[in-house]
Amino acid sequence: MQQEGLGVKQRRITIADVADALGVTKGTVSRALNGYSDIADSTRLRIQRKAQELGYRPLSHAQAIRTGKVRSIGLVLQINAHDAQRPFLADFLAGVTKGASDEHWTLTVSTAASDADMRDTLTRLVEERKADGFILPRALRRDYRVELLRRLEVPFVLYGRTPDMAGCPFYDIRGEEAMEEAVLRLAAFGHRRIGFINGGLEYYYSALRLEGYKAGLAKAGIAYRPEYVQEDAVTVAQGHAAGERLLGQAEPPTAVVCAVDMAALGLYQAIRAAGQEPGRDVSVIAYDGVPEGAYAQPPLTTFAVDSRRAGERLARLLITRIRGGHPDTLREFDRAQLVVRGSDGPPPRPDFTN
Repeated sequence: MQQEGLGVKQRRITIADVADALGVTKGTVSRALNGYSDIADSTRLRIQRKAQELGYRPLSHAQAIRTGKVRSIGLVLQINAHDAQRPFLADFLAGVTKGASDEHWTLTVSTAASDADMRDTLTRLVEERKADGFILPRALRRDYRVELLRRLEVPFVLYGRTPDMAGCPFYDIRGEEAMEEAVLRLAAFGHRRIGFINGGLEYYYSALRLEGYKAGLAKAGIAYRPEYVQEDAVTVAQGHAAGERLLGQAEPPTAVVCAVDMAALGLYQAIRAAGQEPGRDVSVIAYDGVPEGAYAQPPLTTFAVDSRRAGERLARLLITRIRGGHPDTLREFDRAQLVVRGSDGPPPRPDFTN
């Protein structure tokens, strides 16, 4: 051994060492550690455990030459988005990092300030081989990122759904089911005039959540009234404006379902500006589970999303896709969890309007 400073420089553990310790070939170890499907799960797990026990660490540059993979997943965040700095981003990134790290992969994060910048950044990362595939958050109604990566033949996974799902692996929360459940909950309280404030129209989730709202009305036997729907509200200010339009009607809703929490907090302001109180005079149920909702007065009833779990599942799905998994088999749904607080309840007086 060679002395180096005050420490001792130890010999690097190689694939050959792992193979010798288990009595298997180097090829079997290599294929197991790189996730090839022709290796049995029990064998893969045994090899992974022994590699970890021995302290084996692959040389990333050598592995990239051998496999053509840099073992990195890419994520480009659009910093001009309305909620680019939201707290859930930290949980989401923590989940992605864990999912990647568990497979001994890394995460490459970049930012883009516009759609054009997003296209350029994705293309540059592909050309420079900084990532083997990409997580695409917030699926769009027409998703130019999907079109670009399809053309470049680069693996990706969507957080959400898009109208053209051909060859699209995804992980998504069934937000439409949450909207339907919200309407049915309010109808069970006795509400018959139930409004809806939808999210950003460029995102496909808004189309799905509107359909969920309509499905809830139909199941509750309540007629759909288009004047009770406001679109494209994702900020407090936009929620305030949408709430003013709803409450300013001759026959305003006694309850409102909001596709995003921040719009609901703006609706709170509009309710108070009309001389009423959220939860008492107008019931509110929203979706996201942002921290601000818990501290609002009254605390906001909402459908909370586990952003950390979403990030972890997206990372694992993408790595499986990069390793050759068929996109049609890499599609997962999850549910948001209703968090009951103080913003919803019976209407202030019986309502027999349909």
